[in-house]
Amino acid sequence: MGISDERAVPIPVPGGDLVLEGLYVAARGAEPGGAVVAPPHPLHGGSMDSPVVNELAHACDRAGIATLRFNWRGVGASAGEASGEASAAEADYGASLEQIGQTVRGPLVACGYSFGAWAAVRCAAGEPRVTRRVLVAPPPARLDRAALAGFPGRTLILTGADDVLAPAEELDALLAGHPRIELTVVPGADHFFTVGLAQIATRSHHFLTNTGDVG
Repeated sequence: MGISDERAVPIPVPGGDLVLEGLYVAARGAEPGGAVVAPPHPLHGGSMDSPVVNELAHACDRAGIATLRFNWRGVGASAGEASGEASAAEADYGASLEQIGQTVRGPLVACGYSFGAWAAVRCAAGEPRVTRRVLVAPPPARLDRAALAGFPGRTLILTGADDVLAPAEELDALLAGHPRIELTVVPGADHFFTVGLAQIATRSHHFLTNTGDVG
């Protein structure tokens, strides 16, 4: 996916004049679906230019899925004030899901990294068109356990072996007994994935192109 494939799109947030900055890449598949890829926390440098967000978008593109990445309110060219509050994050992610849903006909994938993964879990729970989730380093303490476990589709979670914010052992305990959720631990990686980016892309692409990975 080259930069020439990307198209800047505005994402209006319902209920006001707030517009988010987004980047859209059209699907390459015959029956295109779509994916929203959310960045990490807006108060800690999280933006859609994150290398992890880019790798997730690349994986979706290679799988023939349209992608929409966005900046949280108050980040980059997105209007508003960055806060990291739950209501704001859900509104921003929900607006992005609504936009990709209006753009493509097929099923949707909810993706996110860290804080963005938490938002993906929350928003996917209320959107019946979302059939898969790809979550990178979701902090266990923030996860909505009911929304995580009650999702009827398939979920891939990736975290680093050395991630102290999303420890593999805590996530593994949280996911015990849920056959539709798979955990992949990336060796040598911490929460920022200064190593392990290639494995995120490879594992996510495999998950998105193979229907029998989980359950």
